[in-house]
Amino acid sequence: MTDTRRRVKIAIDAMGGDYAPGEIVKGAVAAAERGGIEPVLVGPLDILERELANYNTSMLPISCVHADKYIKEEENPAMAVRRNPDSSIAVAARIVKEGQADALFGATATGALITSALQHLGMIEGITRPVIGGVLSGLAPRTAVFDLGVNLDCKPHHLLTFAYIGTVYARIFLDIPEPTVGLLNVGKEEGKGTQLVREAYHLLKESGLNFVGNVEGNVILSNENVNVVVCDAFVGNAIMKLCEGAVKGMVGFFKNKSRKYPLIGGLLKKKVRGLLESLVLTDSAGGGLIWGIDGVVLKVHGHSTADEVARKLEQAGLAVKKGMVDCLKKELSEMTKIPIKI
Repeated sequence: MTDTRRRVKIAIDAMGGDYAPGEIVKGAVAAAERGGIEPVLVGPLDILERELANYNTSMLPISCVHADKYIKEEENPAMAVRRNPDSSIAVAARIVKEGQADALFGATATGALITSALQHLGMIEGITRPVIGGVLSGLAPRTAVFDLGVNLDCKPHHLLTFAYIGTVYARIFLDIPEPTVGLLNVGKEEGKGTQLVREAYHLLKESGLNFVGNVEGNVILSNENVNVVVCDAFVGNAIMKLCEGAVKGMVGFFKNKSRKYPLIGGLLKKKVRGLLESLVLTDSAGGGLIWGIDGVVLKVHGHSTADEVARKLEQAGLAVKKGMVDCLKKELSEMTKIPIKI
């Protein structure tokens, strides 16, 4: 059951991201002002206090935890985390592990964030790899894709796990009681695709999930009745970037046309802008929840601005309130009937 009344305390790596700490702190302040979120900013105290001095935070539930080091984008994530056990992302993860915060948040490099989360929080039993996924566009608000960016090289049982995770996601965030699951392929026939996809097909068929078979790429944005689309991250990330580029391309196309025909462009500008905004990547824009880790962890793009940071902090808070991790554990407990190791 969702507890909408309590504030959710979120440990934030304030030094991760292209615009850190400025935009991260600004977004945290905005989230605290809206209510429901209690940011815990992690980084060098002198820098954080200097940033917070730009805002009136006397009545806001914002705190800071010192970490004198932070990991830069160009560093090797795994090595950097091991070499810097007191970096801002490591300290933030440790705060969550110790129960001083409910969730971990960062625009930090994905590798560094996941490595720190795994080191301090570990994986949920029954899941061997973390996964990122979600809705790609307002065109199809009831269709999510898993994986969008973590697992490039998968085994068939990994795709099965993504399907279970996607099912829980759809129930929690899309309010779909019995989500349909499709396996992304080059054709709908059972024998199509690579060996990975063919083997995954048989696992999904026997999984007990609401599996509808192979689906092609055109269902992802067509709003058809497929709620969870499963694929490896090499394919998923390419699809996500294509969708991002398509929206930007359409915006650019409209701008050029409106310059060429200023009268028509002026009349349609407001209406078309609203339509284009409905196409913008919704849930997965700027990163998303990392599923499979034994705790709520949310990653945003390194170039995220304050508005995106505030919005995603609220999403992390919602995941905590809806019991995302416990729901996933419960779903996985039903998988004991499946005679495979996942």
